[in-house]
Amino acid sequence: MEHENIAVGLDIGTTKIVAMIGRKNEYGKMEILGIGKSKSLGVHRGVVNNITQTIQSIQQAVQDAEASSDMKISDVVVGIAGQHIRSLQHSDYITRTNSDEVIDEADIDRLCNQVHKLVMLPGEEIIHVLPQDFKVDGQAEVKEPIGMYGGRLEANFHVVVGQVSSIRNIGRCVKSAGLELSGITLEPLASANAVLSQEEKEAGVALIDIGGGTTDLAIFKDGIIRHTAVIPFGGNVITEDIKEGCSIIEKQAELLKIKFGSAWPGENKDNEIVSIPGLRGREPKEITLKNLSKIIHARVVEIIEQVYLEIKNYGHEEQKKKLIAGIVLTGGGAQLKHLKQLVEYISGMDTRIGYPNEHLAGDSDAETTSPMFATAVGLVLDSLNNRERTAQLSTAATAEEASSMETAMPEGDEVEAVDNSTPKERKRFFDKWAEKFKEFLDNAE
Repeated sequence: MEHENIAVGLDIGTTKIVAMIGRKNEYGKMEILGIGKSKSLGVHRGVVNNITQTIQSIQQAVQDAEASSDMKISDVVVGIAGQHIRSLQHSDYITRTNSDEVIDEADIDRLCNQVHKLVMLPGEEIIHVLPQDFKVDGQAEVKEPIGMYGGRLEANFHVVVGQVSSIRNIGRCVKSAGLELSGITLEPLASANAVLSQEEKEAGVALIDIGGGTTDLAIFKDGIIRHTAVIPFGGNVITEDIKEGCSIIEKQAELLKIKFGSAWPGENKDNEIVSIPGLRGREPKEITLKNLSKIIHARVVEIIEQVYLEIKNYGHEEQKKKLIAGIVLTGGGAQLKHLKQLVEYISGMDTRIGYPNEHLAGDSDAETTSPMFATAVGLVLDSLNNRERTAQLSTAATAEEASSMETAMPEGDEVEAVDNSTPKERKRFFDKWAEKFKEFLDNAE
């Protein structure tokens, strides 16, 4: 992209692929400059199962976004999700050689690199190591240990693990579509950035992103991500059930779900009927809306109960881990009528639908503020925020370098000993992994 403050998010989903171009305006809100959407072919439950079709779908979405914005897209930030993603909690520690020196970035790096060496199942790779809280010489609940004295540094980590081949396939599709990979973000985290407020993350909240192929869960408490999970069911299984239950084709089942579907069977009267054209030469089919909502209800209850089980396993019942802000629903599946009420009924937790409009400029199109685009908005936001952070760090580094040179210059013989290298950027661990991954893709050419 020729403009520095413009970013492109690419959401590779099971039902749709979205390319979104955005930039920050003078008020710090995100303006959407262009959006492209294509039917996702070749992706099943968040995992690529047909490279050629996925490349074509990506190219279609990118062309649409370019046409609507009059811009050329060269690099994108991509979201990864899918049924192969799992997370685990892990505690680790290091013993420092010199406890008279303060803890610095290098110590935290050493601790994180130690976690990266954990032995995973065959074919799995650690893609995300997130420190949650630290302990310094047994002193618990340290949020930021840098600058403290201590001999033993401990931390609890949230470790996200994924299938190496699945992640590489997504990278290969993006590169083959003629695009550069400028970053990779875990999709539940991108959605969370788009629809959750900082207050909700502090109070404790569960984000449920109901996509076409998978349902993603991200739990936050005290402003830190505490748990992530991917349930391998989404809106597609509901459509499949309608198709089977009503003996109609998939296209009709999807339309029925969107136009007349409800997650609460009690809402419909017995005499509410919808007529569907029959296949060539056959009579039209009549389907009662009560039956339709019974089919939807059964499957939605199953999905919500699985998600709620994950929330309970996190320990939501305990007072210390209570999620005060309840549940936020987002993703295309969140648009199903009466879903909010059903989730509240099953979980007993406060629920709202998450729209990504809090971070968007006021004149944004109604379509782009739909929960369906939460992940795409989050990916663009992530990319823009990373660029801002990098720019601030490099400015600070330049200033520090200049001041270190000024103080070092007077001593004639000692000038050579001055370290003019810029201070190491405080990169997120995920960014470091993304860099390694991009290196791998370049070498595999």
